[in-house]
Order: sequence, then structure tokens, then C-alpha cells
Amino acid sequence: MADTGFRAARGEPDQRPAHAGAGQARRAEFGKVAVLTGGRSAEREVSLMSGAGVLAALRARGVDAHAFDPAERPMDDLAREGFARVFIALHGRFGEDGTVQGALELLGIPYTGSGVMASAIAMDKVYTKRIWTTHGLPTPGFALARSGTDVLEATRRYGLPLAVKPSREGSTIGFTKVVSADQCTAAYEIARRHDDDVLCEQFVDGRELTIAIIGSGAAARALPVIEIVAPAGNYDYQNKYFRDDTRYVCPAELPEALSARIRDIALRSFHALGCEGWARADVMLRRTDDEPFLLEINTSPGMTGHSLVPMAAKAEGISYEDLCVRILETARLKAGGAAT
Repeated sequence: MADTGFRAARGEPDQRPAHAGAGQARRAEFGKVAVLTGGRSAEREVSLMSGAGVLAALRARGVDAHAFDPAERPMDDLAREGFARVFIALHGRFGEDGTVQGALELLGIPYTGSGVMASAIAMDKVYTKRIWTTHGLPTPGFALARSGTDVLEATRRYGLPLAVKPSREGSTIGFTKVVSADQCTAAYEIARRHDDDVLCEQFVDGRELTIAIIGSGAAARALPVIEIVAPAGNYDYQNKYFRDDTRYVCPAELPEALSARIRDIALRSFHALGCEGWARADVMLRRTDDEPFLLEINTSPGMTGHSLVPMAAKAEGISYEDLCVRILETARLKAGGAAT
């Protein structure tokens, strides 16, 4: 794996050529690259936007990149058509949950992001929180619900309001903020439409933060903290991807010691799950005492015009195009292989 991808992030000069021959060098370095986009999850629309952005960025840097939608084509076409690497721009199930990663391992094609196990665990909020708890990482109290009665019991344990959501979905799909006991059954049914496992989570009132992480192992590093200020405090699907009145503060206005602590917690959460390549951790900073709580981690974050990883990278002087190339440079097989 090339180590040039994080030179600028470390403040080192990039020695790669900027002349026209750089495009040919990139083609030789990466070979034919598939950008996996679309897919079959509830986040297909967002994935198509992410994929379009990544595809354009890689091509702008001379990479021989092609869009590939697993919802429309069999995965083994990747091998038949000679793809050498894959940039995963899929979100949610059948893309971010270890299934595509497993197929790529079998095909022997290096890919971006985390491996099969880390992807599967990170996609499941209940298992993620169980692991974080064993590592002593701060996360809101939680319970697994199998009925509306279980949700009601969670309100008794953690109080109101209570967050209720599918364990294995993203982008706030199926989410309900329960503010009264009579909402419990409806909240459960809304989440249950998307997943058999429903997470009940202690609601943390505070500032919504997110932290992008790039790299693997000891080279992994957290980018500047971003604060999300959504209309009426509602950072839902529409406000995430399609509205322009959500504000983002990057870097977040935090005391340096607190910012460093939050970045450290995000990085530890990444390592605890065995993640690699890149990810984005979501954190709530409790309003009463500035205590941070991990909510979830995304192993294939959005790369749209409203997305937060590119925003954090930009704050450190890393362009969208260079970010995409640096993520692509980390592509490898996680089950005993490596990009060549």
C-alpha cells in the first residue's frame, strides 16, 4: 500500500508529479477502479450522489475509474472485467455491513474501508455499543427492544425523551424521539419496519458533533471536530442531504483540551471495532456538563456535497479530489491479501 496518501495530512510536501504524466502514473498505480454506488439499501439515493462525486474526483486525478452498481450487476463482473481495486461508496445494508466486503474478499479484489467483521459490527448499533462499553468508552445507556412493551420498559429505565431506532440502519431512517409513553408502540413499529432489532437509547440533550477518521492502525488520525446545527435541532434525512439551512461549524468551537479528548474518544472507538481506512464517529456533547457520548460509527460515510468527511478534510487543506485518492490508496484485502 502506498504511503503517500497521508503526507499532506501530516504536513509533509506531496512529491507526486503535477504535470500531465501524473494521470498516466495514477492509472498504472491503481489500475482499473470500480466505484461501488447505489446498491439495494434504504440509502441508495445518497449512495448514488456519493458515488458520482467520488467517480468525478478520481477521474479528475487521472484514475481509470468506473461506476458499478451492485443492484444492477452481479459482483463477479468486477473480476471478469479486470477491476484491480474498488472504492466502496455504498451506504447501509448490502454495502456497509460486511456483505460486499466478503464478496470482494472472495473475488480477491482490494477495497477501501473496513473489513468484513468490523463493517458488520459497526453497522449494528447494539453490538457496537456492547463493545464500546467493554472498552470503557462513553455511550448512552441502551436496551434491545422486541416489542412496544420493551420500549415502554426502556422509558422507565432511562426516562424521557428516549431515542428509538433500527439497530442496523443509518441516516436517521426509522428514528423516533419518544417524548411520551403513548408513543412507545408506534415508535417500535416504525423502527421495526427496517430491522428486527430495535435499539432504545438514553436521549442525550446537547451539541451534535461528528469526527472523521482517516488511516489504519497507528497511522489512523482524527480530523477536526465538526458541530452540526440543524433547524430546530432536527438533523433528519432531509436536513442531512437535501436542505441548505443546516449549519456546520468546522472546527467546532470547543476548548482545545475538550476537542482533543473528543478526537481521542473517536479514534479509540474506531480501533475498538477494528475499523480501518476511514470512518466517521458521531458524538453528542451533553449540554449540562460537556460530557461526550458516542452514538455510532459509519465505516462508509457519505461523500455528497453535504457530507462531513470532505468538510473536515477541507479544514486541514485536503481537497475533495485528494481525499478520494488517499482513501483509494488504503484499499487492500483484509483476509491475508494486499493491493499490488
